[in-house]
Amino acid sequence: MVLFKVSRVETTPFDGQKPGTSGLRKKVKVFVQLHYLQNFVQSTFNALTAEKVRGATLVVSGDGRYFSKDAIQIIIKMAAANGVRRVWVGQNGLLSTPAVSAVIRERVGADGSKATGAFILTASHNPGGPHEDFGIKYNMENGGPAPEGITDKIYENTKTIKEYLLAEDLPDVDISTIGVTSFEGPEGQFDIDVFDSATDYVKLMKLIFDFQSIQKLLSSPKFTFCYDALHGVAGAYAKRIFVEELGAQESSLLNCVPKEDFGGGHPDPNLTYAKELVARMGLDDSNSQEEPPEFGAAADGDADRNMILGKRFFVTPSDSVAIIAANAVQSIPYFSAGLKGVARSMPTSAAIDVVAKHLNLNFFEVPTGWKFFGNLMDAGLCSVCGEESFGTGSDHIREKDGIWAVLAWLSILAYRNKDNLDGDKLVTVEDIVREHWATYGRHYYTRYDYENVDSVGAKALMAYLVKLQSSLAEVNSIVKSICSDVADVVHADEFEYKDPVDGSISKHQGIRYLFGDGSRLVFRLSGTGSEGATIRLYIEQYEKDSSKTGRQPQEALAPLVEVALNLSKMEEFTGRSAPTVIT
Repeated sequence: MVLFKVSRVETTPFDGQKPGTSGLRKKVKVFVQLHYLQNFVQSTFNALTAEKVRGATLVVSGDGRYFSKDAIQIIIKMAAANGVRRVWVGQNGLLSTPAVSAVIRERVGADGSKATGAFILTASHNPGGPHEDFGIKYNMENGGPAPEGITDKIYENTKTIKEYLLAEDLPDVDISTIGVTSFEGPEGQFDIDVFDSATDYVKLMKLIFDFQSIQKLLSSPKFTFCYDALHGVAGAYAKRIFVEELGAQESSLLNCVPKEDFGGGHPDPNLTYAKELVARMGLDDSNSQEEPPEFGAAADGDADRNMILGKRFFVTPSDSVAIIAANAVQSIPYFSAGLKGVARSMPTSAAIDVVAKHLNLNFFEVPTGWKFFGNLMDAGLCSVCGEESFGTGSDHIREKDGIWAVLAWLSILAYRNKDNLDGDKLVTVEDIVREHWATYGRHYYTRYDYENVDSVGAKALMAYLVKLQSSLAEVNSIVKSICSDVADVVHADEFEYKDPVDGSISKHQGIRYLFGDGSRLVFRLSGTGSEGATIRLYIEQYEKDSSKTGRQPQEALAPLVEVALNLSKMEEFTGRSAPTVIT
């Protein structure tokens, strides 16, 4: 057995190593600086209690983006030096973010070991490659992201760090081959267990969903299916689940080979970036004569986000989570005993609120960040949740889960068509959405993203909007001068959340303008980019009249869009005449 020694490596702090709700994200050129990654990893170890490190089992994997393999070897050497007993690595360093959560919660090692946490290497839906983005975050023993108390400690540690521990003479481990490699160090044996990336996750999905029912749907000649992994880590699961377990044709999988640079694309599952899927589903401008599939879906880089499409039909993420909640009990075995409650992030449309009211369910509106859902789930208060940024999930893990959302939709379609597979026409995605609108009303909704905006201008815009809120009379005067048909603003604030579980208070979570007819404008600065600032503008209008739920969103929302852009002086503050992305 190979022996290794522990070295103390001198270092100095870097500026700006503050992890956000999604961890630390920077350009690769930042992460490859001498000591940069090591400082953050050691600061994380130092922020954890001793029992979470010494003698513990940690998961280290990610979405496979550029620099991941180097980072895994560095973290392994640092884990060994810090007294970690064993490290679990997905084969080839690949584990989706939801699969990491599942592994922490469900996997038991051959020696009975359980993981107490994980380093996840991902920058989510951002591009990968030598000149693109990299990221790292730490998840806790419940499978969810580290809470603010831990991330604050990590940040404080990064500002004062003077040394990190490293097993410099530990050789690199072959992470392409499944098996256990053992070494001997000052504190005894240290193991690296490379395991199949999909097994634990697939096992969990089969406990939640009726795979036989979905298989019958996929085998129907009338049902066609398409799944696009955008060359992200979802490709490591797509063939196993959709082809081998559920019997879909392999030709129904698009871009399902994980690549370090995501094939040169932007692994963000929306109508702008999932171009190939959007074209195949008949939603582009090509006027193709080929008949689109009945159902399509896409994933982001680390497979926690999803986009759901029907034939020539886009399902908004806000509608998607509401429809899953409305149909979960009868369609998904895991929920057959009923839902404990539902939740959404504040910027997400209120579609799920209406479902909760109709079904008499507990409902929670939380800040953006999956950890807030995790608190509710750990307390047994929430079963299904989602956010408008293409994130949907349930209490089976403590992360959003893109493939889970796809299987949920396939389960709903299978249930609705269980007596109809031999009939003339299947119930479609569009049918289900329109029936939902007829029952619950429609929340017309759009999001404008202004990416890589100058930070000074972005902050000035937000400050202006806060100041404006001091006088609703002035706000309404401006609104009426822009568009007289729009309802009055009846409330304006910065969203603040008191967690019902731990009592913690989260302030400055987004600027809201609430109108008398249920319409909303929300403005947020997002921390998910690696350079500049991203301003997100959310525009929503609720329509209860079933005769008016079939309008085009652009038409229905046009007055509110005009109000939002002019009220905020968006172009004046940002220099942008149009958003980077509209969803």
